[in-house]
Amino acid sequence: GVTALVTTAVLRNNVNPKDPLVQRSLDYLKTFIRKDGGIYAKESKYRNYETSLSLMCFAEANRLDPGTYDTIIKNADRFIKGLQYDGAEGHDRTSTFYGGAGYGKHKRPDLSNTGIMIDALIAAGASPDDEAIRKALIFVSRCQNLETEHNDTKWSVKNPDGGFYYTGAAGGSSQAEWGPDENEEARGLRSYGSMTYMGLKSLIYAGLTEDDPRVQAATEWIRKNYGLDVNPGLGKQGLYYYYHTFAKALDALDVDTFLDASGSKHDWRRELTEKLASEQQANGSWINSHSRWLEADPNLVTGYALLALSYCKPKSEIAEPGKETAPPQQ
Repeated sequence: GVTALVTTAVLRNNVNPKDPLVQRSLDYLKTFIRKDGGIYAKESKYRNYETSLSLMCFAEANRLDPGTYDTIIKNADRFIKGLQYDGAEGHDRTSTFYGGAGYGKHKRPDLSNTGIMIDALIAAGASPDDEAIRKALIFVSRCQNLETEHNDTKWSVKNPDGGFYYTGAAGGSSQAEWGPDENEEARGLRSYGSMTYMGLKSLIYAGLTEDDPRVQAATEWIRKNYGLDVNPGLGKQGLYYYYHTFAKALDALDVDTFLDASGSKHDWRRELTEKLASEQQANGSWINSHSRWLEADPNLVTGYALLALSYCKPKSEIAEPGKETAPPQQ
């Protein structure tokens, strides 16, 4: 998973797929291709994450070197669609599991895995009309603190701030906690930054526009909680994952300047670039002072940072298929 994420980041920053660095990484990922089309470690409990990240990596390489990885992408696409909760697992549209994807170890879907699955399906060529995307949209909508015709869970009315939480399945849960004297059952599931950006990005990838109440509510939550010092609701936890979802969502929203709730305008690309520059280590890496979710690993965190920076570049600077790019300076 880390190799796939980092290699995707390198490719998105215009290193050619035939560069030895990238080729070794792609060859390594090929060793994890299974007969079922998945790309994951033996006995892995993270088959969706690993396959989705690998699919996106091969799709990025394929974008720059068309046709080379078509079969790998097609088979991985089929595999992750098979992991999606639907009627085959006994969950119809009324189930809070329906349309979601999970790790495999918790036996329930979550917004992080589902959002990454959506990313992978889109990378493989799916349109918003794809059946798997339509199913995923149902799950994503139920992870939002917003009561609509798309979300009638008990949590939708308890904390209707428009943000997103981790999962509405299996009773629902959020990774962000309220204060010690505040009752979740009474107050609801707390929205937090990384999942709200993941949710917003997923809504847009599923074809929703700024006129949709779900998009409007999520955008308004972001306006009220805009910032780069912390992952809102979680402090430093998952901070670099947050930077990645922040960049990907605002890029999907297709705005150059973002207006926060106080009326201040933000050149979010410049602000994020400057923030990451200020946090970079002397050896070129990044690392989070908070180790939750493996963010003490500079390999993973540097991958997140490079992915975030790839969305901060003007689109004209992202390599086009067939375009030769210079290898990285050693």
